[in-house]
Amino acid sequence: MISKKTKYALKAMEHLAKKSNGRPVLIAELASAENIPRKFLEFILLSLRKGGLLTSRIGKGGGYLLAYEPSEITLGSIIRILEGGFSLVHCLDGNGTKQCEDGNDPSCCGIHLVMVDLKKSITAILEATTLADIIRKKESANRIKSNILDYSI
Repeated sequence: MISKKTKYALKAMEHLAKKSNGRPVLIAELASAENIPRKFLEFILLSLRKGGLLTSRIGKGGGYLLAYEPSEITLGSIIRILEGGFSLVHCLDGNGTKQCEDGNDPSCCGIHLVMVDLKKSITAILEATTLADIIRKKESANRIKSNILDYSI
């Protein structure tokens, strides 16, 4: 499961991708629009700026902007900055050299081997999915939902 910090980061990045129009967005505006606690959002945006995904301007007309086009920012890059990656089981944490908590040899553990494949699949999807994809999927879902007629009585 992703942390609340990462979920908020994804919401903030989506908002910046849709609403900035090349203009910086203030933290207060972003926090209010996405219902994210301001102090928490400040920490998240600073992390994303240090990670190279955002730029910021100080002073009047200041705020945060995406450093790249939405089609160039992957979910994987956002998650790596905030979570440092992800692990489905203890022995996959980091570079995969940790020993199994049960003392099993990871190279012969069926669970470990399946989790390695699962992690590769999830990573491939996260690296192939961009902010632009999230926006397209959301807009498509909203169009479909708005065209549904409710005939209930």
